[in-house]
Amino acid sequence: MSITDNYRRLREEIPDNVTIVLAGKKRSPHEIVEAIEAGARDIGQNYVQECSAMRKALGARAEDVTWHMIGHLQTNKINKALRELDVIQTVDSLEKAIAIDQRVEAAGKTVIPVYIEINIGNEDSKMGINPDEHEPFEDYMERLVVEMSDLVHLKIAGLMTMGPRFGNPEDTRPYFARTKNIFDKLQTLTLPNVDMQYLSMGMTNSYRIAIEEGSNMVRIGTAVFGERACQWVE
Repeated sequence: MSITDNYRRLREEIPDNVTIVLAGKKRSPHEIVEAIEAGARDIGQNYVQECSAMRKALGARAEDVTWHMIGHLQTNKINKALRELDVIQTVDSLEKAIAIDQRVEAAGKTVIPVYIEINIGNEDSKMGINPDEHEPFEDYMERLVVEMSDLVHLKIAGLMTMGPRFGNPEDTRPYFARTKNIFDKLQTLTLPNVDMQYLSMGMTNSYRIAIEEGSNMVRIGTAVFGERACQWVE
């Protein structure tokens, strides 16, 4: 099936209230354009440089979508990220949040939406805030959001997690359920610069379970684009 067919099938399957962010890592401009023409309005990028090159290649078409940072953001890439991206889903510490906040105005913006990334499975190979290092974790997350609410150039708009990858996607369920529980508690906070709207969890192998557990944003690549055959670089 084509990218167009895959995206439209997925959009019909997934509830309307769930945002689909297409993972564009190592995809070609042609693939991204086809996805946009099929109706995609949110594109995720893992690397700032790749996002910059893609936006340049797409020209005016780049303005048709919202660009999400879904990979680890290095501090030395923040300035460029703020120029190229509309949402940063991978804030993994108060220090990172402060560093972003200090650079927003210089990038010509007033506010940038950010999500807090949680490494809910405590995996050494993944980024994000590790629950085992901050127990009781639910209390730690509340304190973190309270501290981040003082950063006037950030809008804390959600949580993001990958969740462990298992052969059986059903095994991800307790991790997604715990993340949703944290999200629900944070949604009850009434704080300036905090509007917890998005729970970004679930990928090609696990999005169905994630949605059942309350995700309202999924990050999907392979189910739309197929396996990566293209190694496009500018």
